[in-house]
Amino acid sequence: MPFNSIFTWMMKKRIHQIDLFRKYPHQVQEELFGNLIRKSITTTYGAINDFGMVNSYEDYRKNIPLQTYDNAKLWIDRAMEGEKSLLWPEETKWFAKSSGTTSKSKFIPVTKEALEDCHYKGGKDLLAMYYDLHPNRKLYNSKHLIIGGSAEINQLSEDSYFGDLSAIIVKNLPWYIERRRTPSREIALMTNWEEKIEKMAESTIKEDVCIIAGVPSWTMVLANKVLEITGKKNLKEVWPNLELFMHGGVSFEPYREEFKRLIPDPEMNYVQTYNASEGFFGIQDQKDSDEMLLMLDYGIFYEFIPMDDFDGVNSKRVLNLREVELGVNYALVITTNAGLWRYILGDTIKFTSLLPFRFKITGRVGSFINCFGEELIVENSDVAIAEASKSTGAQIKEYSVAPIFMDGTNKGSHEWLIEFTTEPDSLETFTSVLDQALCKLNSDYEAKRTNNMVLKLPVVRIAARGTFDMWLNDNKKLGGQNKIPRLRNDRSLLEQLLQIDGMKSLKK
Repeated sequence: MPFNSIFTWMMKKRIHQIDLFRKYPHQVQEELFGNLIRKSITTTYGAINDFGMVNSYEDYRKNIPLQTYDNAKLWIDRAMEGEKSLLWPEETKWFAKSSGTTSKSKFIPVTKEALEDCHYKGGKDLLAMYYDLHPNRKLYNSKHLIIGGSAEINQLSEDSYFGDLSAIIVKNLPWYIERRRTPSREIALMTNWEEKIEKMAESTIKEDVCIIAGVPSWTMVLANKVLEITGKKNLKEVWPNLELFMHGGVSFEPYREEFKRLIPDPEMNYVQTYNASEGFFGIQDQKDSDEMLLMLDYGIFYEFIPMDDFDGVNSKRVLNLREVELGVNYALVITTNAGLWRYILGDTIKFTSLLPFRFKITGRVGSFINCFGEELIVENSDVAIAEASKSTGAQIKEYSVAPIFMDGTNKGSHEWLIEFTTEPDSLETFTSVLDQALCKLNSDYEAKRTNNMVLKLPVVRIAARGTFDMWLNDNKKLGGQNKIPRLRNDRSLLEQLLQIDGMKSLKK
């Protein structure tokens, strides 16, 4: 049987399985939960927490503590030192190094089950859903350009390693996926991003690329380098068969207009994913929608903390999938087949559908501004800045926002530092549209802005080119999977960025 026929058969079979958890989400999650508990009764963590006495989700919710990385770190450190059957019964050989949006490094356990039943399964499912929505495609005949993170694999012990999740995945890819991936493994794992982007562009311009996968901001950098080298006007002139961009990591909204310029093809498809070192959680399963389907059979059991009740590991109100509601902002809690138990991921989501369970990412538990009761979240800022960009012909690369605190009789405000690839026709108009969009999106913000009662008009500053990359580089975060914190409730990050911006301006 030809490979494409086998591939198509596998995709159709998987769609049937996905349909089952679309229809029976609670049964799938409850069965998965029972399997996780039973498999881990003999682990050290399971013994200490009496997993043998956990007979229901209520037992689990009542008796097993919530964790952040700081709580889990002692266990993970011991596993990294070679202790067996601590958090998961099977051997854990890999640990994904992740900096997230904080300055310290995290090491997330990646078991064989997590690689095969979560991370790889997510990639295959994305293609299965794409084929289901777009029949008769032959993507396997062309190359898939993957813009992953930069990392080397580091040896912890004789048979234990750590590195960026992208590097771990590339090192363990099945042959039938590896043969269609570009660029080469040597380039994909380079750590110097300036050199890496150059070599990625040079090595892929003659390939028949039909899929690009990556974070929007770094994909833009690569795309512009490709156009610079080739002298072409857009990516379709370089890769005529390009039809799909699989993106994740940050909201696509601020970048949508720029990608229309880079790929001026109304038939181009964009699919959002939600994956992290801790797991693969969601895939966009509908055309023309940025909602994602919550993937319920990846070895991950989900819980949710309403943000109105969020108090970290001391949060009292924690819900399972049966208890969530539409339109409520939840902090995501996961229990996984990599040995993370009631782990507060740090991301927030909002459900848009309960059958099947579809959602949108709204931000981070620590990425918001609420100094004046405005309750501004990343979902608001991403949509607003996209509207302002569209109205003024601007294209953005990065942005970050912080409060301007009240001082004496001076009212408060928000300060936006934005690095543009194309500056707006009028910064005054950009600021006005931005403010109006925020008022429309967020009633709390609108109330504080009414008659400048609490908040004045936002202050928008244009950052020098390269400001955000320099901050990432200074904080050892330069790479495809790292991102700038969008909103902060204090000024610490913005002051660092403004200092870098000032230094770059002085050098001009």
